[in-house]
Amino acid sequence: MTRPRAKAGARAHHAGPEELVHTAAMARMFYLEGKSKTEIAEDFGISRFKVARTLEAAVRDGLIRLEIRLPTELDAERSDALRIRYGLSHALVFRSQTDDPDGAALVTHRLGAVTADLLAEIVTDGDVLGLGWGPEIDVLGRELTRLARCTVVQLCGVTPLQPVDANVVDAVRRAARVARGAAYAIYAPLLLPDGKTARMLRRQPGIAEAVGRFSQVTKAVITVGGWGPGLSTVYDALSESEREDYRRQGACAEVSGRLLNAEGQIVAPELSERIIAISFDELRRVPDVILLADGAERATATSAALKTGLFNGLVTDTAVTEHLLA
Repeated sequence: MTRPRAKAGARAHHAGPEELVHTAAMARMFYLEGKSKTEIAEDFGISRFKVARTLEAAVRDGLIRLEIRLPTELDAERSDALRIRYGLSHALVFRSQTDDPDGAALVTHRLGAVTADLLAEIVTDGDVLGLGWGPEIDVLGRELTRLARCTVVQLCGVTPLQPVDANVVDAVRRAARVARGAAYAIYAPLLLPDGKTARMLRRQPGIAEAVGRFSQVTKAVITVGGWGPGLSTVYDALSESEREDYRRQGACAEVSGRLLNAEGQIVAPELSERIIAISFDELRRVPDVILLADGAERATATSAALKTGLFNGLVTDTAVTEHLLA
């Protein structure tokens, strides 16, 4: 295929000094001052189509260089890929620092900090913010410095291996102080010995008041646990025989105290009767539910959690993202 010949006498266009100055002025007005192309056209006495062509040519020829600068820890490309792949409204990916000896702790801290910034951005006056359980939530509470005026509700009990006033309860209190709103905490374990004890505790005045607010939650933040030691509150609280029994049933993830298989389906529904936490049916009615996940060891669990259809938001690291996009 041959190239078309240039017309006789035609020569490459070279912008003169006046054209360059005019182009620079148009660029300043459009990109920095926020003027429309129609307004710029009126200023220069030309058509808005001429303004559009001038700006497009300036970008193409390098006279105007557009830079997109994000904080170094945020991965814009993977964030957008996750948003598209899973149909998410909120998707944030930050770069993992796995080569550091304290890499896991740093990733968890970064996850909580990025989520705190996200909540400061999307929570509006009058929202009811629900917070789940996990070390990421503890970091989130400590990192929150600004939040619209809202109510904060604890969405589940805490691990029975720690005092009931620790971590998630403190995170709820801190978030409510920043938001200048009411706090509804749950002073009870997440997992109880049997369903009867769980039902009795749910009726206790303080706990019942928090549980009664689940239906009012407008934005929720939930963590995901993997099925292994140190990866799930429920896993750590069960006996070895129970862990293996649920593993044989396909458990690979834990969300809000419920166990999921790789397809995002609940396994061991009888265990749910021993849980004090917001239910999946209640979560489905929340407009914004954001999942927090960090570490390659939680990648499979994160995939299972997303398959539930509960979440329209995800904050995670590159290690989890690579698995989700593979």
